[in-house]
Amino acid sequence: MTYGNSSYNLMNHYPASMMRVSRPQQPGGFPANMPSGPSYSVPVVPIGTGQKFAGGAVEESFIENIIRFNKGKLGTFYFTYQGNSKWNAMVYHGRIETAGRDHLIISDPSSGKRYLLMMANLDWVEFGERINYPQSAISPDIKASLTTTE
Repeated sequence: MTYGNSSYNLMNHYPASMMRVSRPQQPGGFPANMPSGPSYSVPVVPIGTGQKFAGGAVEESFIENIIRFNKGKLGTFYFTYQGNSKWNAMVYHGRIETAGRDHLIISDPSSGKRYLLMMANLDWVEFGERINYPQSAISPDIKASLTTTE
């Protein structure tokens, strides 16, 4: 195999143990000895998927929803980029403009710069004030038994 117009040959640079071995294929493109995935008798829905609970409450604790609930707040955002020796950890300071499923947009009020950041690299966020969190409806019986602290 060559790379571009050069004579770079992958076979000369990787041990045979790292090279892909061809296996007989079953229908669907999966190797014959590999299962196509788990099968469940009931649907499995992970927590945090916007699923509906009894009483019409919807669970929406995705990180992007929590960040959207805090739109306009200043925060410190900690990111890591694995495999990057030059800047594997970065810290950004800024105001939340918006968040999507896989990204976050913040603006730095001191420089005017705007950053489009990937959620996959986000480790944590610090705010200098209380964090807004999407609340689900809680039954009155459970609510009466809870205590809160400030």
